[in-house]
Amino acid sequence: MPEIVKGAELPELRVGVTRSVVVRYSGASTDFNEIHFSDRHAHAIGLPGVLAHGMWTMGTGLATVTDWLGDPARVVSYFVRFTRPVVVPDTDEGVEVVYTATVTAVADGVATLSLTATCGEDAVLGAAKVEVR
Repeated sequence: MPEIVKGAELPELRVGVTRSVVVRYSGASTDFNEIHFSDRHAHAIGLPGVLAHGMWTMGTGLATVTDWLGDPARVVSYFVRFTRPVVVPDTDEGVEVVYTATVTAVADGVATLSLTATCGEDAVLGAAKVEVR
């Protein structure tokens, strides 16, 4: 178990997302909105292309913390704001989302972590906060 102290930086997590990942998540989540698999539908409503699900981006980011802790049951709360979508190109490589986290406070047995997620130069999650025991 890692020592949880204010200022501790968690290991960076880099996650690739391809159209295949997005389609499989659509099935798992039963969210079949066409913007998650069709450029034509995404462009028709003014989007730049197919988007990864926000909940995929959020859930994958939490792995930064749970991998570090080794026990997902220690997560007390998790909050994010979606600031930019993750646009997934129709290529074999897809796109990469990079997650980092830092312990910002420790009090009464609960640590608060600030989580960041970027795709290229864009922050895709804002105000992301995780509380753990």
